[in-house]
Amino acid sequence: MAVYTDITETELQQFLAPYDLGNLLSYKGIAEGVENSNFLLHMSSGAYILTLYEKRVERADLPFFLGLMDHLAENGLNCPLPVHCRDGQVLRELAGRPAALISFLEGMWPRRPTPQHCREVGKAIAQMHLAGQDFGLTRKNALTIEGWRPLWDMSASQAESVEPGLVGEIETDLSHLEALWPKDLPGGVIHADAFPDNVFFLGDKFSGLIDFYFACNDYLAYDVAILLNAWCFERDGSFNITKGSALLSGYQSVRKLNEHEIQALPTLAYGSALRFFLTRLYDWLTVRDDAMVVKKDPMEYLRYLRFHRKVESAREYGLRNTGELN
Repeated sequence: MAVYTDITETELQQFLAPYDLGNLLSYKGIAEGVENSNFLLHMSSGAYILTLYEKRVERADLPFFLGLMDHLAENGLNCPLPVHCRDGQVLRELAGRPAALISFLEGMWPRRPTPQHCREVGKAIAQMHLAGQDFGLTRKNALTIEGWRPLWDMSASQAESVEPGLVGEIETDLSHLEALWPKDLPGGVIHADAFPDNVFFLGDKFSGLIDFYFACNDYLAYDVAILLNAWCFERDGSFNITKGSALLSGYQSVRKLNEHEIQALPTLAYGSALRFFLTRLYDWLTVRDDAMVVKKDPMEYLRYLRFHRKVESAREYGLRNTGELN
């Protein structure tokens, strides 16, 4: 979440007029994340999130994102719901941007995830994978391996300013992953961005997933690999195998990974680390300094990359005996 496009109270009041939400009491921008402009609205009927869709979000993808939230909620996964105005519309326009209102989800994201948090998020993503199997819309992952080299090409000329030797290092990673990327793994709808700030808890109990604007169709195990990177590394860059074991056990208590997914997990985790390094690097080099957004340090994911290069087996992520996993 972030603010790239500011709005006036007059604009907001005009936008809210077709909804039955009562009076606007207050609103403020939310300055986390890097993708869209987001505002917390307090109405007399309750709290809502207003999202203005910005640079990487294609308008044609918005029915997929908004419809997916409705579908997952109908199938028992706790997530925000798009708010319909009186004529039934969900997607509208504000300040020259596509915009939607989303229900407010109670809870807080964990600043220091524990193994219990990891177990809960593993379960939640597995539940999402199962709930999404009969979702009627599809969306290709625009940031899977075919998109990494073009993304790198937009940053490579400045990469040495971030760290000397980076160009050779990342070129090697790309070539290695392009040669080894798995084929024909089980697929479906994935979240693709379930970082701690997109998963809410009440205490240690999962309360809901938010921010589905990277959701797409891809390998289900790739979503698990994203989780390992997002939840199981410590601030010093070390991998916490206790957290990894909890996350994988939680996931498999709902949906079992098959043998091919297990074998592919190190490559998928390696690729996930590269994908997030590349998008963070691009933003680090290009996002304007006056945007109300905190740019995320790409070096965090470079440390993860260097860990994954040495991993030979999914057991190094905390995977237990194969009898539990098949």
